[in-house]
Amino acid sequence: MTRSICIIGARGYVAEELIKLVLKHDDLTIKYVGSRGNAGQLVDEILPSLAGKGIKFDHISPENVTDYPADLYVLAVPNGVAADYADALKDMDCGIIDLSYDHRFDENWDYGLTEKNRQALQGSKKVSNPGCYATGAQFGLLPIIDQLAASPVVFGVSGYSGAGRTPSDKNNPDRLKENFLPYALTGHGHEAEISHHLGYEVSFIPHVAPHFRGISLTIQFALKTPSSAEELLALYQDYYADEPLIKVQTDIPEVSSTADSAAVKIGGFKMDTRTATKGIIIVTLDNLMKGAASQALQNINLMLGLPELKGINPEPKGMNDG
Repeated sequence: MTRSICIIGARGYVAEELIKLVLKHDDLTIKYVGSRGNAGQLVDEILPSLAGKGIKFDHISPENVTDYPADLYVLAVPNGVAADYADALKDMDCGIIDLSYDHRFDENWDYGLTEKNRQALQGSKKVSNPGCYATGAQFGLLPIIDQLAASPVVFGVSGYSGAGRTPSDKNNPDRLKENFLPYALTGHGHEAEISHHLGYEVSFIPHVAPHFRGISLTIQFALKTPSSAEELLALYQDYYADEPLIKVQTDIPEVSSTADSAAVKIGGFKMDTRTATKGIIIVTLDNLMKGAASQALQNINLMLGLPELKGINPEPKGMNDG
């Protein structure tokens, strides 16, 4: 049985990627696509990659969202907006997945870090999709979370698509040319998200670079007991042995190796030569895919009782060892 999807806030980069994934999914159909600013226009007028699909934007607001019935609603709207839609849908027999920040700390919503929480996500009606940086940082730290001796430091660099389509210095290619900008020096929302869901305080420093898509995270940590790079590599390989989308390797992963894919790469394992308790790893992922759209599709599949990797290639480009 085909399940119907309504995607609201669909002019952004993440929604564009998700629409492309759903269009190739045998068990899902896009019933409505909402954008209040572009209502009445064909989607391909705003998103050229979807040319020829014949999909039209509808004006879907919290006040009229129940007039657009679907099996599952994707809220790809700005932070602070999703809660109004969720409240309007509370009496509908439907699933809701929120791609914004609004419900990531709400205990009434299941947190959609798929490989960690897949049991809770199966059949869930309300899922909060993780942030892109938060996804990579958590996968990088989960295998050693019980061994940490101090707050780890996560230095993140994202392509400018992470800043969305609304014009700003942080997504302006001319401003970023031969340049590099911090997102926030303190208090970035993903720092709180990472710390909350790991149950361990993490320091996070995000930046934006001139490339379009992809995240690299350099994670520095201190362990309670000494370890070697080889021991750490073996620990991660064992931890993620059954996860086809999470690839552990010896070499430093590069942003280009996970671009346009649903993969996460973890590598570059090094321990400090001065003390065997301090180390560094590198994590890369595509902020628009595993950091958002393809992880959302994993969660949608679980919510609807479908195979988790339906519509997702478990061996996308960039999965070979670097």
